[in-house]
Amino acid sequence: MPVFTQITPKKHFRFIDVIIFCLIFVFLYTILKLSSGMAVPFNPSHEPVISLDPSMLPYYAGRSLLRMFIAFVISLLFSLVYGYIAAKNKTARYFMIPLLDILQSVPVLGFLSAFILVFMYMFPHSLLGAECASILAIFTSQAWNMTFSFYHSLITIPKELGEASELLHFNFWQRFTYLELPISMISLIWNGMMSFGGSWFFLAASESISVLGRNIHLPGVGSYLAMAVQKGNLTCMLYAMITMLIMIIMVDQFFWRPLIVWSQKFKLELSESSAQPQSFVYDVLYKSFLIEKINHFLFRPCWKLCNYLMNGLADSSQRTITNLHQHEHYRSFNLTLRAIIFCFVCYKIYHPLLNAFYLLYALGSTTILHVFCLGFFTCCRVFAAIILGLIWTIPVGVMIGMHPKISEKMQPIVQIAASFPANMLFPFITVLFLQYSINFQYGSVALMMLGTQWYILFNVIAGAMSIPNDLIEAANIFKITGWKKWKLVILPCIFPHLVTGLITASGGAWNASIISELVTWKGHTLIASGLGAYISMATTSGNWAYIIVGITVMCLFVVVINHLLWRRLYQISISKYHLD
Repeated sequence: MPVFTQITPKKHFRFIDVIIFCLIFVFLYTILKLSSGMAVPFNPSHEPVISLDPSMLPYYAGRSLLRMFIAFVISLLFSLVYGYIAAKNKTARYFMIPLLDILQSVPVLGFLSAFILVFMYMFPHSLLGAECASILAIFTSQAWNMTFSFYHSLITIPKELGEASELLHFNFWQRFTYLELPISMISLIWNGMMSFGGSWFFLAASESISVLGRNIHLPGVGSYLAMAVQKGNLTCMLYAMITMLIMIIMVDQFFWRPLIVWSQKFKLELSESSAQPQSFVYDVLYKSFLIEKINHFLFRPCWKLCNYLMNGLADSSQRTITNLHQHEHYRSFNLTLRAIIFCFVCYKIYHPLLNAFYLLYALGSTTILHVFCLGFFTCCRVFAAIILGLIWTIPVGVMIGMHPKISEKMQPIVQIAASFPANMLFPFITVLFLQYSINFQYGSVALMMLGTQWYILFNVIAGAMSIPNDLIEAANIFKITGWKKWKLVILPCIFPHLVTGLITASGGAWNASIISELVTWKGHTLIASGLGAYISMATTSGNWAYIIVGITVMCLFVVVINHLLWRRLYQISISKYHLD
């Protein structure tokens, strides 16, 4: 009986490979050139000077993109490690997930000056310290959303796939590479896109830093924009916005769009939809003879070596853990180790907690009660912004995610809208509030929505793209349409992704309250009673007691909401709304 095998057409060297080779050479040279400018001497006589000459914008754009991609790589590694530990260790999960929710809600930009002081002491007389502080600020805008996405993908893996990996005796590395990472790829890419887009908001703040009475401007589009705003140069502001727009489109078409097309291979389905996402860049790279040889002689051997080392490490660690569990003294050693760690943590936090107690006692119960009331007002605005965002993001996200042709056209538009710094729109909206006498107590919700609704939208798109084509075909066969299709197919499938979007949107809303509850325009100041405005005014006046109390109360609200609402929604998504 003849055996039929699929013959892959042989690739030949073409003119497009020459272009790809030149682009790779230019790309590597550009990275080398840009990175060399990050470690130049830095002291009061050698401070970077930002020129408003438009010819400098390509260089500034390259420096900004380099910082953002470095922060993205660090965020990705952090997400994989942190999310993996939180998903696998039940004890650690009860501390790590609430901590993650607090971290994404705390206004990190308020502590950027402290961070830059630490890095400047680590790298004296070098610009690398300021660069590290800038990358750290961008990292804080990217990591939390991706970590939540990866964590939720791990805890919602279909039960039969987990059982299959156990039957095949996968070690932790094999399970990670063959099951856990592939199944989380679509959600991770879309949330990475959202995180990368959200970091554009931090560019101006992270590249233009004030510390110890000095204004440090790092070469970049963000500092260029900040300098243009400072000098009131509308033309240069327009140049900066156009440059940002070009950067967003190029990153989308040359980086994110090929990744989205590539991620479709990880979709859980038995039949493939006839309409698939398309990318010209992906098609060119896939057919390239040069890329195939680079993959064959460089990436594949490196991956095999990494795979060999990690499998050896996984097998040896598994044997060690098995031997420890079989040893009679393991339990007592484990309890002793936990007791030592607990005592060490208590020792480290004793003095900070004692100082915090004295601080609260000095402020008095009236002030603390007032701050809690302000926290309640901000909490109401956070939920109002989330509910209003849900109204339009669910139908639009499902439409984009389930229709590849619409996705191909809408993705750049959504990416641009999500990446555009929302705070740049605040002055225009403030003018409308002043002109039409809109009550800012309610109007601040609109400002809060500008920076939070995209978290929900991108997660809904990822959830809609993850719906197996088998379920869509089954719904069509049984003529399930309209609301019944939404109730039985669409909403249950996107619910786990929607929960992730709601959590990250909630954290983003708490963070955005710092700038959305207090806005100023030409001498007119609009203030909404809330915790964000309280912290913002305390930061302006330099009152550290009020700043610490405000952030502490915000963290308490976040922890309580996480325990009462988000953790329960997580459990529902795990037990009821995931594919088995």
